[in-house]
Amino acid sequence: MKLIVVVVQDKDSLRLLEALVEKGLRATKLASTGGFLREGNTTLIIGVDDERVDEVVAVIRRICHAREQLVTPLSPLGGPVESYVPYPVEVMVGGATIFVVNVERFEKV
Repeated sequence: MKLIVVVVQDKDSLRLLEALVEKGLRATKLASTGGFLREGNTTLIIGVDDERVDEVVAVIRRICHAREQLVTPLSPLGGPVESYVPYPVEVMVGGATIFVVNVERFEKV
């Protein structure tokens, strides 16, 4: 058995959950916040048999795509704020970060 932990942008989470349910897969949804942009993400925890890992990853790849977005950087912590002028910059967001972990023991009570 494997535990798949996937971090996706909030915009992709609903479509991803629907696609997983269509395949008969269950996921636990956790709200999370990214460290770089400090924007909302969704972390999904999915337990699957070893032979379904590639299927889950394929669904994630199909739904979650990277895209460009304009963001205004936050002011630096501890630095001189009065000299900081926030200009919007274009960054790549979206896609997915996927961790596949071996499950040593699983119990459902």
